[in-house]
Amino acid sequence: MDHAERRAAFPAGNGGPDDMQLGWLQTFIAVYHTGSFTKAARLLGITQPAVTQHIRGLEAELGKPLFDRTPQGAEPTVDGKALAHDIETPITQINAAVGRYLDQTSSNRPVHIGGPAELVTARVLPSISPLIASGIDVRISLGESPELLAALKNGQLDIAISTIQPRCRGVEGLPLTDEEFALVASPRIADSLPAGLAAADFTRALEKVPLIAYADTVPIIRRYWRTVFEIPPPAHPAVVVPDLRAVVAAVVADAGFSVVPTYLCARELTGGQLVTLLDPEVPPINTFYLATRSGSQYDARLSRLYDLLAEEGRQWKMTAQE
Repeated sequence: MDHAERRAAFPAGNGGPDDMQLGWLQTFIAVYHTGSFTKAARLLGITQPAVTQHIRGLEAELGKPLFDRTPQGAEPTVDGKALAHDIETPITQINAAVGRYLDQTSSNRPVHIGGPAELVTARVLPSISPLIASGIDVRISLGESPELLAALKNGQLDIAISTIQPRCRGVEGLPLTDEEFALVASPRIADSLPAGLAAADFTRALEKVPLIAYADTVPIIRRYWRTVFEIPPPAHPAVVVPDLRAVVAAVVADAGFSVVPTYLCARELTGGQLVTLLDPEVPPINTFYLATRSGSQYDARLSRLYDLLAEEGRQWKMTAQE
């Protein structure tokens, strides 16, 4: 399509080649980040045909394709990646500036983040400390995933880190990292168990040892038992404490055994204060999701925190072997 043809297809004042709209570039960034015309439409609060029109107009004006349409979504071309690299920061800054003028109060408020106490303490706060030092105010809420996702959807949180994959409308979740679980005890407890037992005899032997759990419903232990032994877990924990760091401390002190994420006890395992009672070929894992409300990342501060957590999460050491 030559210049005259493009002018006819996109008349000036209606998204034409001599009137490239900022909205086209905002839509392009939304498609680039979501990998989908449909998801970008939801993020921007416009229709999918409008997204398609914006991208086609931008591609026509630039004279090159920006996305390859695939069954999995929209994959940026080399030119698309280059354009995103050049305009992503300016577009984010423009959106943030517009947001400040439209709503001075909300743009200056702290960013509210929620997550499990253990992960927030061990990984999240150390990861976001550079942005906190740069002047971004943050408020942290600690809790269980169902409550955190409800608070996110209701607007009480801006970011939630959840062990439940978000599936409600208006909330998007990105897989962040996986935690690995291990069946652990102190060396004294481990030495008291008979060696070389089959799985059924091993679980029966453990019934004589106090079980330290995170909750009365033993969710982590249940996951491990069903994955490794394919049977229900022990029914009655001897100690219940709603903090996995406290669970680790109790097990180190010979109170009993438990199943805990390996990233929380890597130091104790390395130092010999804890030992793993089993070494399954495929250890049970649990996935954390980084969740936000659709469209919320047009707040520049929130976008910076989200991008930092997404990047840092890929580098977190979450297993005892790393």
